[in-house]
Amino acid sequence: MRLLATTVALQTALIFVQSITAGLKMTLPYGHVFHSAGSYTLWVVTVAHVVVALLTRRAQAIWYALGFLALMTAQVYLGVFHLAALHVPLAAALLVASLLYLLRIRSSRHHSSRRPHPQAVAEYR
Repeated sequence: MRLLATTVALQTALIFVQSITAGLKMTLPYGHVFHSAGSYTLWVVTVAHVVVALLTRRAQAIWYALGFLALMTAQVYLGVFHLAALHVPLAAALLVASLLYLLRIRSSRHHSSRRPHPQAVAEYR
């Protein structure tokens, strides 16, 4: 579960960095290089997220990762075809979704570590 949280945290951070490189793309003559490199890096991290989700064998994590990969792939194509009217709002939605999922993972991990193990409770009684 820790690896899943780490992968989603990296994914979320990269999405945020992509918003910075998008600004660089508009202001620097070579800014598109940073944005392009960031998008491919983010896509690879999203594929790694799918692999980690498959290793956890949790259906919800797998479906989230696959859905995110599909949306990320659509995001890449929207950017390649310069459809900014769809590319920018989808980027914002992906950032919010990734951040909310990260908070959910961290919250569930925090709560699960606080619950006593059933066997330990039985031994205590």
